[in-house]
Amino acid sequence: MKANTSKENILKKIRKALSNPVPLPFALREGTQSVFNPVQDEIAVVFATAFSGLQGKFSYCIDENEVVLQINQLIAQKEWTKVFCSNEKWVDTFSNTINLSSCDVAITACECLIARTGTIVLSASETNGRTASVYAPVHICIAYTNQLVPDVKDGLQFLKEKYQNQLPSFISFASGPSRTADIEKTLVTGVHGPKEVFLFLIEAENS
Repeated sequence: MKANTSKENILKKIRKALSNPVPLPFALREGTQSVFNPVQDEIAVVFATAFSGLQGKFSYCIDENEVVLQINQLIAQKEWTKVFCSNEKWVDTFSNTINLSSCDVAITACECLIARTGTIVLSASETNGRTASVYAPVHICIAYTNQLVPDVKDGLQFLKEKYQNQLPSFISFASGPSRTADIEKTLVTGVHGPKEVFLFLIEAENS
């Protein structure tokens, strides 16, 4: 009998609490509004600043001819002899090996670029697999200005609108070269991915 009374008292308290909910102390922080101020500067400048701050190497190109020139100059300067690229648009222009495991550099496209965090959004669809952007010691990504979005939520919306209910099997958010400070709190790059990341941004015709 006593157990039933205790249970009933608890249920009464629960019903009372549910009928008089406590107001949320920070209502504007429940996902209805962004915690960031709107991007004020040119979105490409915001991305370039954030990406460079993460040890990424940024380059702007006026068109596709310039990106080919700049990347070929970089390949010659770095003396890379094995260039892997499986992207349909760029494979004939740059690729000279099909062996990703022994290449010097891998070239990929991307889904979009998140300006505020300097993040490259990659997928199995745009990189033709899961490993090209992380397996090679150097990653070169080619993107267009119309792929720039302000924040992570905009990047997720970009993917949702592009793929609807058919999202790629692999989506990755990469912010600069791979790095860790697990060992004696010393920052080391290239432990779990590329040591260098280059982003070549092309001015899109419809920007």
